[in-house]
Amino acid sequence: MKQTLKIVVIGFFSGILGSYVHDRIAGEVREDKPLVYASRKTDSLPVAFTPVHIETQSPKVESITNVVERNFVEASKISAPTVVYIKTTSQNQYGYSWFDWFFGDRRGQSISSGSGVIYTPDGYIITNNHVIEKADRIEVIYNKRTYVAELIGADPSTDIAVLKIDAKNLPAAVLGRSRDVQVGEWVIAVGNPFNLASTVTAGIVSAKGREINILKSDFPIESFIQTDAAINPGNSGGALVNIKGELVGINTAILSRTGSYTGYGFAVPVDIVRKVADDMINYGEVQKAFLGVDVVDINAEIAEKIEVDDFAGVAVTAVQPNWAGDKAGIQKGDVILKINGNPVNARSEFEEALSYHSPGDKITVTYKRDKKLYERQTTLTNRFGSTSLVKRDIYLSERLGATLETLSDEEKDMLGIKSGVRVSQIRGGLIGRLGIQEGFIITHINKNPVIDARQFENNLLNIRGRVVIEGMNSRGMKGYYSFYF
Repeated sequence: MKQTLKIVVIGFFSGILGSYVHDRIAGEVREDKPLVYASRKTDSLPVAFTPVHIETQSPKVESITNVVERNFVEASKISAPTVVYIKTTSQNQYGYSWFDWFFGDRRGQSISSGSGVIYTPDGYIITNNHVIEKADRIEVIYNKRTYVAELIGADPSTDIAVLKIDAKNLPAAVLGRSRDVQVGEWVIAVGNPFNLASTVTAGIVSAKGREINILKSDFPIESFIQTDAAINPGNSGGALVNIKGELVGINTAILSRTGSYTGYGFAVPVDIVRKVADDMINYGEVQKAFLGVDVVDINAEIAEKIEVDDFAGVAVTAVQPNWAGDKAGIQKGDVILKINGNPVNARSEFEEALSYHSPGDKITVTYKRDKKLYERQTTLTNRFGSTSLVKRDIYLSERLGATLETLSDEEKDMLGIKSGVRVSQIRGGLIGRLGIQEGFIITHINKNPVIDARQFENNLLNIRGRVVIEGMNSRGMKGYYSFYF
């Protein structure tokens, strides 16, 4: 018992002594450390600690998701009214045989559809060439009204066509700059896939300057914007816009084994579209500019062959004598690095850079030979090697069912002929039934020179008996068609 009482007393006095020592030490710490502001008492603050972020609250920040969604909505409101539905009708041509005497005319109609973009308020419409190719009738449907469209021009090398409808005060697309488009940037595709009018899909730009070898023409220009925004049949000719609602491309193709969207779509850059459309409206033909050189992308094999240390630029494989490139001193085996100071590291970039120019334009070319740099100014030409603008004399013959083009003097000189009319587009009718192919140049009819399209139409429709049409095909091979009326 005594032992227990002793322990309690000792514990009691030990506690008092420990408390006293603790208070003395704590007081010394407070005197030596005056910068502990968090719990410091001031006249303006309560005794209790108040966190700083409660006193000065930060403004609410809108989430990235909300910003993107809001931009998609605004871009759709701007761009959707500028996209139209295009319907085309064409006659199927099967030819005639003795079956027709018993079963009647086996020809029928094909109806196709696509999209288009309003280019100007007074009715110019941009679409793809393949949307309206070989169409006998083109209709533009907008705001539940149907307009019969006139074909102003078509360019197979860029797959762009321009239509005109009789309308005013249309909501034209706001044009952006495809050269400013960045990989990874959000874009919206607007069109009429599967006849579903005014459909909007979203994605990003997944690549630029794509060459997919889809355009079949003499001088194809392929420098597509690649996107993963869903593009399907019927989207062709529709709009690719950025999140500002600005047009940056015309949707043209998809990469698919099924014919439907599988992740990749391709659009013609609007900078190319603008030049092509303006040329068609003003001249009836695209004023293509040529440097007169052929180039290829540089890979490891070519780099070794031409003895360069990197893959920058494009390698020159051929030079046309006395054309712009030759006059600039460019030779086979040189590497073109820049045009007007802008790098060109692929053939598609080279072709795109030239597509912005017209015959007669001066450009500066930077190229390399034997590790030495050259910078030369030269003047671009047209496809005939001169600097003049080319104007097309096009005549649509309803009676013959074809578009006929009277050849220019320059083209006749280049082909070595004195007269001729090109069959540029067959729309059914007599020309189709006679089996004459598109691109065939008609030089004579029954030994008489063909001077222009209207003269040829009148002569062909007025002849009775044997008819012989002479000329050459698109490859320059001479031939003839013979038949009886």
